[in-house]
Amino acid sequence: MPQRNDTAIWSGLFRISAESGQTLQAQIRQAIVAAILDRQIAASMPLPSCRILAEKLGVARGTVVLAFQQLVDQGFLVARERRGHFVNPEVLATPAKPQKAPEQSNEIDWKARRQIAASDMSPPAKHENWIKSSYPFVYGQFDPALFPTAEWRECNRMALAVLEIRNWASDMVDRDDPLLIEQIQARLLPRRGIFANPDEIIVTLGAQNALYMLATLLMTKGSKMAMEDPGYPDARSIFKLAGADVLPIPVDQSGIVTSAIPSDAGFVFVTPSHHCPTMVPLSPERRQDLLARAARNNQIIIEDGYDSQLLDEAPQQALKSIDRSGRVIYVGSMSKTLAPGLRLGYIVASADLVAELRALRRFMLRHPPANNQRAVALFLSLGHHEALVRRLSGAFEERRKRLVQAISAFLPEWRPTDSAGGTSLWLEGPRGTDSRDLAAAAASRSVIIEPGDRFFDRSEKPSRFMRLGISSIALQHIEPGIRELATAAGRRPAAA
Repeated sequence: MPQRNDTAIWSGLFRISAESGQTLQAQIRQAIVAAILDRQIAASMPLPSCRILAEKLGVARGTVVLAFQQLVDQGFLVARERRGHFVNPEVLATPAKPQKAPEQSNEIDWKARRQIAASDMSPPAKHENWIKSSYPFVYGQFDPALFPTAEWRECNRMALAVLEIRNWASDMVDRDDPLLIEQIQARLLPRRGIFANPDEIIVTLGAQNALYMLATLLMTKGSKMAMEDPGYPDARSIFKLAGADVLPIPVDQSGIVTSAIPSDAGFVFVTPSHHCPTMVPLSPERRQDLLARAARNNQIIIEDGYDSQLLDEAPQQALKSIDRSGRVIYVGSMSKTLAPGLRLGYIVASADLVAELRALRRFMLRHPPANNQRAVALFLSLGHHEALVRRLSGAFEERRKRLVQAISAFLPEWRPTDSAGGTSLWLEGPRGTDSRDLAAAAASRSVIIEPGDRFFDRSEKPSRFMRLGISSIALQHIEPGIRELATAAGRRPAAA
């Protein structure tokens, strides 16, 4: 979409011909209307002046003036004094003109030409307007009231100092900011019991980018990936896109059932700190059994440190911390603490694997933006992240307790998983419940919940589960939100 008043850009929108059966004025009007309906002109961008456009098209200025005036009369354009002509925002608020089907035009059918079926994978949970909701029980978003705005601004200002710019402005090719690697090594990993050398750490654009790189590098068609069911939907899709056969493994109150993992699976994906989505931790016995089986069957374990950044009442060390064979690959992220929109994560693995990942990443994106890396490194080095983790941990623990109390009071037929810590609650409803219908009814009452069926890898997905996030909803809104949810579920909340 054009973003500036450049006549070279505008000339491409017009095909004016004196040999056409229509007048020049009509051709100009048609070209502008077509560009508006095809969303090729932004509402914030002024059209060229009548004089400039007339010169560009080689027509009389009066012809363009009359064309513009008629479009104003028809409501396609608005004239703003001393600023020019703009697209009427009301026109852009209407649905875009439908595109012709490939068989009715000469357009390329890109879906037919694709080599991987990315758009056929499980869609993400879409909550674009969650921040406008009164009761956003959404997972993975942040609370603006808890975001360290002043501290983050300070670190970005520091990163823009002249000497700092010299550190990050050059192309680092396949390297990362050494200060960020140092801070991950010294401040983030030891909390999980992991001690790694700098050459065993690589920065990624979040956990999903990390999983995509690992799948691209290590998996091929027919690779067998055992993973939790229910489990992380996007991880499942990433492995399938790489050609792997995903083997669903059941989960109980102790985490993934390790005895159900086939011996011929080459890979195992787990979220042992807090299982996605039930939040149960993998028991110490299962951890040891998982490692023993992996060593015996020559399996690679990909450990996602899902929801492990906060301070838990009974924290467990990462699976990576007790691995002595080097077959556990740890994937971490700062999305749940700093901000999901920042998209910074990391992989911890053997130096040989990290070297291969750096070579692969160079062809994908070279390296994550170095200015963001330096700002985050400064944020960590100044202790801001430690303070933020303590603040978030306290706030989320209080919210979790309030949510459990509200569920018990107003939705007693919904059973939450018995687990501590994390930023969400997994609930199982009565048989016959359809959480998608409940989500639609709740949305009409400004309550956002997440149906649980997307987490299952089965042809008939259970419909009576839902996930409630606590990271973006204020403490005082939790009980009223559950009251509204109970009303949407058909219950009449008891008087307070």
